[in-house]
Amino acid sequence: MGFLIRWICAFALLAATFNPTEYNYVQWVRSYGGMNMSIAVLTGLFLLIGYIIYLRATLRSIGGLGMVLVLAVVGAGLWVLYDLGVLRLKDPSMNVWLGLGALSFVLAIGLSWSIVRRAMSGQADVDDVDV
Repeated sequence: MGFLIRWICAFALLAATFNPTEYNYVQWVRSYGGMNMSIAVLTGLFLLIGYIIYLRATLRSIGGLGMVLVLAVVGAGLWVLYDLGVLRLKDPSMNVWLGLGALSFVLAIGLSWSIVRRAMSGQADVDDVDV
């Protein structure tokens, strides 16, 4: 259940920043950001904090290569679904949603990886040690 919550939060972060609808930060800043500069900056800083938390945790737990590997596995899975006829890629907005889902999955794996590794191996990760 914890992984699902992390995935939903990562998806919400990415979708709040950009999605194919008109309800996202990028579109809002383009349309109204000049009139509400202080709100645009504050909202952008909150989004940046979310990205820093997710990206820092992901890079520390699985690293850049791990991110590429997880994204490759997700991409290969989508390719299989396309080859089997389950998935159609003709709708550009659907492709953006798939991309957001894939990227949010990578971030959720990165945020959850230390928990999974500890459960599998019995070893805890210690990044900062107070001496």
